[in-house]
Amino acid sequence: MRKLLLSALLAGLIARTAQAADLNLNVEIPRLDVAEYHRPYVAIWLETADQNAVGDLAVWYDVAMKNNEGAQWLKDMRQWWRRSGRNQQFPVDGVSGATRPAGKHALSFSGNQKPLAELKPGRYALVVEAAREVGGRELVRVPFDWPPTKADTLTAQGEHELGAITVTFTP
Repeated sequence: MRKLLLSALLAGLIARTAQAADLNLNVEIPRLDVAEYHRPYVAIWLETADQNAVGDLAVWYDVAMKNNEGAQWLKDMRQWWRRSGRNQQFPVDGVSGATRPAGKHALSFSGNQKPLAELKPGRYALVVEAAREVGGRELVRVPFDWPPTKADTLTAQGEHELGAITVTFTP
């Protein structure tokens, strides 16, 4: 009986490890030629095909403001706020970070850690939303299937507040 239980646990661990995949992400914040430029707040999360949030990957906002006052404008990222943000206390360890300047920003996420480790096989989207004071708002979705069966790179292009979004899966 003990040997059977150990075999079942080992098989489950092997199956789970075989499903694990890493996600690498590049997000471009374009350089805008405007009179009053503010760095955008950006939220990056995963959602199901029916647009239910399953996990936040990053939230960039003005974390340096005293008394966490920068968090009050997080609701300007409307889609993320409705799906995930309003249910959280900020800053969120491992998710919250400072706003980023114009340029390309690389992030990496391990398939053995939340939220990727908890994804069930199926259709998902990686979503990037940006909102800028005295500026615009933009949302870009990159649909994907989980778990990936092979290394794959997916791309999407923003139009004004976001530039190129590149998602690379490594099984």
